Amino acid sequence: MTANEEMRCSSGYMVSRVGNEGLVDSIAFEELMFIVSGCCAVTGFVALDCRVSSRPMITLLPHYRSQYLRVPHLYALSRAGISGNIVRTCILPAANGRTMSLSASVGCSAYRSASALEGSVVDEVKMSEVSTQEAKVTTRSKTKPAVEVEGFSVEGISIGGHETCIMIPSIKVAFDIGRCPQRAISHDFLFISHGHMDHIGGIAMYVATRGLYKMKPPTVIVPKCIKATVEKLLAVYRELDGSELAVNLIGMDVGEQLEVGEEYDMGKNLVVKAFKTYHVVPSQGYLVYAVKKKLKPEYLKLSGPEIKDLKMSGVEITDISRSPEVAFTGDTTAEFITDQANVDVMKAKLLIMEATFLDESTTLNHARDWGHTHIFEIAELADRFENKAILFIHFSARYQIEAIFAAVKKLPETLRSRVTPFLEGW
Repeated sequence: MTANEEMRCSSGYMVSRVGNEGLVDSIAFEELMFIVSGCCAVTGFVALDCRVSSRPMITLLPHYRSQYLRVPHLYALSRAGISGNIVRTCILPAANGRTMSLSASVGCSAYRSASALEGSVVDEVKMSEVSTQEAKVTTRSKTKPAVEVEGFSVEGISIGGHETCIMIPSIKVAFDIGRCPQRAISHDFLFISHGHMDHIGGIAMYVATRGLYKMKPPTVIVPKCIKATVEKLLAVYRELDGSELAVNLIGMDVGEQLEVGEEYDMGKNLVVKAFKTYHVVPSQGYLVYAVKKKLKPEYLKLSGPEIKDLKMSGVEITDISRSPEVAFTGDTTAEFITDQANVDVMKAKLLIMEATFLDESTTLNHARDWGHTHIFEIAELADRFENKAILFIHFSARYQIEAIFAAVKKLPETLRSRVTPFLEGW
């Protein structure tokens, strides 16, 4: 494609190529997609999202929206009507193996014309060579969390049937791995809810990339009944790839009651347990507890040496308490809400739960038959939620953002005020 040549994508967007010096030759759009061309090869989530409004905006674009990527071009998709004036830096591996830092700034007015815009819409695009280590650091520091809720930064992507990977950097946990977003690599723990491809498809890439970066082998927890199959899957990739794929793979069962189920000590006063969910294949959710130790009242007045002596003699001097911090459901029907074994799940500070279906076009029976939750059921069970915050994920790809917000708005006020829809990548 020549510098000024236009191409129509399957979505109907008109696209034009950006010149090799980083300046836009021309753009034709109703909603703008444009390309930054040159020596950059895109691997993973890094891309520019240039949104046209009265105050144009540049931001990082998740991998899901980068569906038109063709190496060596970097495409960016935008939607009109979003205001802001933000400039960020992307770190990209160059085609020649070097790592390049790309930054851009925008200085134009909003245009609604469908005719081509002539001139330099992108005022400045700079590329500079940086080290691989700098690239990692900059990528992590420049990526803004998708959601800040109840003291947790939550990142990732979750689109029903496409991919789900929800990350909480503060506790280094990724729930499900989807297509393995690049940001997931920095998380030491991966908890897989079930074996559907949109939730586990990126597991080998996750393990392999951590090995490539010389990071410690991750701890991956899966339902015990699929552990052997996951081991076979990784063995196939080891044979194909010729790499070690070092991983601490753990199969975890759900207990009859959550307090007596298996658990894994994550360190830093955190433990995780699995809880029962209801999907069309074997599945489970995960609940992370914060563990706190407090000196027993009868020992409060003792001196340090006296307490040390008691401890050395084997006396238990502390009371241990647990508070449910984060719960993740994966795919499930609403039956998990009423399951008496899941009491702590419904008290977790943050509940991350699926809400696949949102309107009358899908019946409750259809949702249940496919192992998913309908928002109408959530509304009916509103009084069961004792969580401080609830993050809805896994909306069906059929819904537009406006429909998602409209559905949430119809929830009972006692619940609606605590609900945030997770729309990264939408």
